[in-house]
Amino acid sequence: MAEFPKHLYLILYPNEALVASQLTPEEFGKHYSVGSPRHFSGKVIFAEVDIDYRNDYFRIDDYLRITESGIPGRPKRSKFVKSYRVLEHVDFSALGKLYLVTTDGAVLGLDRSPGPEAAGDRNRIRLYQEICPLRILVASCLDPRQFGHYITEETWSKGAPRIFFTEYDLNVEEFVASDEIYGYNMGPLPNVNPTNLPTAVKELQEDPRKKTKTVNLNPNLDFVSYKSIKHGFWLSSGTETVFYRMPGMDELHRDHYSWWRRL
Repeated sequence: MAEFPKHLYLILYPNEALVASQLTPEEFGKHYSVGSPRHFSGKVIFAEVDIDYRNDYFRIDDYLRITESGIPGRPKRSKFVKSYRVLEHVDFSALGKLYLVTTDGAVLGLDRSPGPEAAGDRNRIRLYQEICPLRILVASCLDPRQFGHYITEETWSKGAPRIFFTEYDLNVEEFVASDEIYGYNMGPLPNVNPTNLPTAVKELQEDPRKKTKTVNLNPNLDFVSYKSIKHGFWLSSGTETVFYRMPGMDELHRDHYSWWRRL
């Protein structure tokens, strides 16, 4: 029996990769965010993959065999299995907990859960951050399930076979109507041209055929707090959806205080 159990981790942010490791999820999250000299300081999001999962696209057995440090008492921290087109080749059924890592290495595990009730209100515009494999900030009149289905099945030029994304907790119409968007204070949208969101909202409101509008081509996740996440995180592939619920602030303070205080 190996001295340290082996794990498979699907990194979803800041890069896309399947990694073998002998670290626990908490150890891996801390190592990847602050312990590795090759990684910048920033958020990390990853999911544990069933160690028995196999897909011909990956050479999982080959890499698991060499996931050993060769030094007694020291676990192998990471062995990259694949760094290209990873998410589309991992079955959602093989995914375990999703882990959110703060910039200083604190790790919070989220369980899969039923998603919030659908609310397909055409008049409400949402702000989605695509995280993997696309990394675009998008305004849309679609609810999360509809958005995931649209990106993975209904659009060819702007889509992907599978998508991991979240919704920001922002009243878009109210934000656009305020003067804040036109000033130097960009509020909850740092690193975004202040005219982009009003332009996107105007196009969606004026054209009922339009379902999405790009707000920013660069990912915004490192510039906003986890506090800005609405509901949680979504994985979509056609009609298949997996949801990881984000605890509310009161719940985080009560049950995950050491993680909450680092936000």
